Amino acid sequence: MSNYVIHADRQLLDALRAHYQDALSDRLPAGALFAVKRPDVVITAYRSGKVLFQGKAAEQEAAKWMGKRGADPGKRQERETASPPLEHRLEKLSAIGSDEVGTGDYFGPIVVAAAYVDRSHIAKIAALGVKDSKQLTDEGINKIAPAIMKTAPYAVTVLDNAEYNRWQRSGMPQTKMKALLHNRTLTKLLDEIAPIEPEAIIIDQFLERDSYFRYLAGEARIVSERVHCLPKAESVHVAVAAASIIARYVFLEEMERLSRTVGLLLPKGAGAIVDEAAARIIRERGEEMLETCAKLHFANTKKALDIAKHGRNIGEK
Repeated sequence: MSNYVIHADRQLLDALRAHYQDALSDRLPAGALFAVKRPDVVITAYRSGKVLFQGKAAEQEAAKWMGKRGADPGKRQERETASPPLEHRLEKLSAIGSDEVGTGDYFGPIVVAAAYVDRSHIAKIAALGVKDSKQLTDEGINKIAPAIMKTAPYAVTVLDNAEYNRWQRSGMPQTKMKALLHNRTLTKLLDEIAPIEPEAIIIDQFLERDSYFRYLAGEARIVSERVHCLPKAESVHVAVAAASIIARYVFLEEMERLSRTVGLLLPKGAGAIVDEAAARIIRERGEEMLETCAKLHFANTKKALDIAKHGRNIGEK
């Protein structure tokens, strides 16, 4: 497939956006101002002024704008061959990967981990059996994670339950919490590996890149260079898979610590067994104990209070 490129000034970019307003896409690649998706053409406008047309009608659509005022006459209007997918361009680079766990678990913290894998160590890390932590048992995590942590520089940030509940009560959505935690973890790891600079920073996507950076507005330090937010990023670069395993490993350690504190083996997830465990904590240690080990805004809290009060599950007669 051939691609067609024009170089536009701000006025022409605004005209393009207005013309294709009905087909603007919410999904933006790194560095993009806006993207248009139609059945026969995909148009991506970048902050650099480059506008890329792809698809069956790419040549036809690009031709509409090539003669417009604002198209740079000093730059050749290019006809390019399609470049390899971004994922293929990233997989062999020296990269930092970042991932989080615990967001869907009622008990336990949110843990974000970032790992740096130099291109010379990619095969070594992969040989450890690294893959998405969700595909590994807890036993597998406990076996593989220490080996990764001995090989790859990493950083971890833990948002404990008390702080999580304070942030949540202040009105902060969980997506913003994750953005803040990823940024802080990346900052720590970049400081650790300095003066080395990764060729890419890959975050396992939980929201679009532009939204991610909007949540970081106001932070004293924002990691923004070469950052990619990609879905299923653990399959893009081994560094993300390594980070997901480290995050899960630390989460499991935190769950063990919390279990000892409350005197009860805390289950993972947010199902009925979690409701029963929370109800038992309420009966034996008081509702205030949940503040230290649970995400209180989850529906499990209300269910647990009902079980603790009535001695039965909701819905039972």
